[in-house]
Amino acid sequence: MDVLLAPDSSGVQAGVLGSPTERASLSWDELAVRADGEWAEARWVWPDTASLYPPLLARGVRVPRCLDLRLTRTILDRIEPGDVVPVWLERREETEGTLLDLPRVEATLDDLAAEVADQARRIAQVRDPERLRLLCAAESAGALIAAEMRADGMPWSRARHDEILADRLGPRPPAGFRPREMDRLATEIADLLQAPRLNLDSPVALLKALRRAGLSVESTSKWELRRLDHPVVEPLLAYKSLARLLAANGWAWLDAWVAPGREDRADRFRTDYVPGGVVTGRWATSGGGALQIPKSVRGAVVADPGWRLVVADAAQIEPRVLAAMARDVALATAGRGDLYQGLVDSGVVDTRDHAKIGMLSALYGGTSGEAGLLLPRLKRAYPKAVGYVDRAAADGERGQVVRTWLGRTSPPPGSAWREVQDRAGQGDASDSDERRARSQARDWGRFTRNFVVQGTAAEWALCWMAGLRRRLEALAPVGGSTSLAPGRGRPHLVFFLHDEIVVHTPAEVAEHVRDLVVEAAESAGRLMFGTFPITFPLDVAIVETYDQAG
Repeated sequence: MDVLLAPDSSGVQAGVLGSPTERASLSWDELAVRADGEWAEARWVWPDTASLYPPLLARGVRVPRCLDLRLTRTILDRIEPGDVVPVWLERREETEGTLLDLPRVEATLDDLAAEVADQARRIAQVRDPERLRLLCAAESAGALIAAEMRADGMPWSRARHDEILADRLGPRPPAGFRPREMDRLATEIADLLQAPRLNLDSPVALLKALRRAGLSVESTSKWELRRLDHPVVEPLLAYKSLARLLAANGWAWLDAWVAPGREDRADRFRTDYVPGGVVTGRWATSGGGALQIPKSVRGAVVADPGWRLVVADAAQIEPRVLAAMARDVALATAGRGDLYQGLVDSGVVDTRDHAKIGMLSALYGGTSGEAGLLLPRLKRAYPKAVGYVDRAAADGERGQVVRTWLGRTSPPPGSAWREVQDRAGQGDASDSDERRARSQARDWGRFTRNFVVQGTAAEWALCWMAGLRRRLEALAPVGGSTSLAPGRGRPHLVFFLHDEIVVHTPAEVAEHVRDLVVEAAESAGRLMFGTFPITFPLDVAIVETYDQAG
């Protein structure tokens, strides 16, 4: 059963798809009752998960499945734009707000039903509709997971975070002042460079001071600074490291993003993910830095008392999905354990570092230095895999689009790109025009080469999380709890980063959750690639704090 949901001024319009008589205008509280009752097993069809799911989550409701019409429409329009943009989609874009804003749209249930039918028609017309249906389902499941992770929050100790900052930076300074340790380093650096008024936070001023001190530098990057033989290097690199910590995860970030605990829970970091926010299908974030929690502050991620964190990291995802897409059994065999070590054991390269460089050159199109020497070895050993990404690159160089395994389509190059290519193709094109066109074509080819692999890896991760979410929801609440506590007393996902997930779980079921994480990864591989013998090994740790996971 599919339940259509459209917001109105007082609540929502809801109804069963295909049953015009089963429609009602409901308040959010009334909807929550039905969602936990007669519609408990329904698939929810709505314009936008990020806007419409939070009110249900706030009332303790978890829906099993949904169809996010906006995300699905985005996927389909990349394949072939629809003839007409739905009016509700146009109006939503004009009034875009935060992820928690309810969409100010005037969609009717008939509008949504028509969009469902149109999307189903368009999916049926593609070459492999089953794969595309899986992609749309996984994308919608990802939207549910992102909303749930924000609602539950990642357990985070404000006190421990403050201790970490104080240990590295010194006590919290008054607004507008540097922390003590940064101030000390700034004084030392200014003395060493004989620049008493140096503004270390200005790259231009710092570059001038370094040159006045007789240092030949083109930038203030840490890689260039490390080449210098001067006593200023060590304190300057230390200052830059502390400045990054203060800007990315300092006290201002803590105040803005980590909500103090309430009676029934500890402090929480509210992630703000944007599913499908990158053209490859990877997630983006609209704030908070959820796509990068640096090791320096991971000690502040602390499980609740009696709970644990199950941290799982999938190894070498992109080479593995490439092996599966290309049906390259030799590469899949090398990846039964550590894939890079497998390349060494197979005699393709001599060291694990060379294996990594060679594989990354295949994925990203690197041809210079060591990559240029190693890539021919990979081509001889794994012609199917390397040939697969070579063809994707060649398609991109010609301005064609490419597709991931499940059917997400790359964006075409823009009009400026085509103008350069057209100009170079004319009989009177200059040498500079031709060089520019070749360079531009190679750049786009590198993008399409990686698009097919990165996008497919993102699809596998979505299937992994969706399968794990389903398994976790099937568990009984610990202690019979059905309160508004995070995850309703069940283990639940709290963090995701490309190929890494974190589950917050009661300690007594942590080992079972670890098994479910592994089981979901294996299931995702079979769901996407069938019986092809590809493995997705995980590093899984059960810890009390995130930094203990290594």
